[in-house]
Parts: sequence; structure tokens; C-alpha cells
Amino acid sequence: MGMRRRGRELALQMLYQHELAGNPVETIVASFEELQQAPQATREFAAALARGAIERQEEIDARLAEQADNWRLDRMAAVDRNILRLAMFELLYSPDTPPAVVIDEAVEIAKRFGSERSSQFVNGVLDGFLHRGRPVE
Repeated sequence: MGMRRRGRELALQMLYQHELAGNPVETIVASFEELQQAPQATREFAAALARGAIERQEEIDARLAEQADNWRLDRMAAVDRNILRLAMFELLYSPDTPPAVVIDEAVEIAKRFGSERSSQFVNGVLDGFLHRGRPVE
């Protein structure tokens, strides 16, 4: 598994922990044993993604709510919701990563951590976001 995929998976786990326990991101970063055991580049990438998605969660959630027709955020599975937050953060704030790569990574992570239908749901929401003409920031 590549460094960036592993970083995204660790970032997802941190977002999930933040949502469920409400712990500050720095507390999660410091206490997440699996993150601490990862190579430095992976740790830095994962922490940057998690921090960014949490800092911009309000905007990301607003964009997701616009995009996910008939799906309120609080009705989505927590794993799917956090995969989408992570991918939306990258789509909006990481212009160096091609959108197709972001979506593919999100779909693969959804296959690993989500339910049987998570990958289709994640793909549909993110693909719809791209096709509605997202502004690059």
C-alpha cells in the first residue's frame, strides 16, 4: 500500500475518532498509536489531511449537503460521511492531486472501511460534485 493511501486511511480514522469522541485533533494525533508507528511522511500527510478537514468541516459539510440529494449528513453512515469529508477537503484544497485520484482513493477506502454499498455512494456524491462544476480554491 502506498504512503498516500495509508495516510488517507489514517486521516479517516482520526476524523471518525474526532466525530465520535469529540477529541481535539492534536490530542488524536498525539495518542493515535497506529499513526505514531507510520513513517514520518505518512504521519505528516495524514495529520495534515485530518487537520484540514476538521478546520474546514463547516464549509465541507455545507457543500456535501448541497451535493448529496435526499441525504442529510446526520443520516449518512459515519464512515461514509468522513470519507466524503476527507475527499472533499482534497478536492477543494489540494489542487496538486488530480480529482480522479481523489475519487478513486475515496472509493477504495470506502470498500475497505465502509459497508457493501459505501463505495457506490461515495463515488456518486463525489462524481456529482465534480460534474456540477466545483470552483477550485
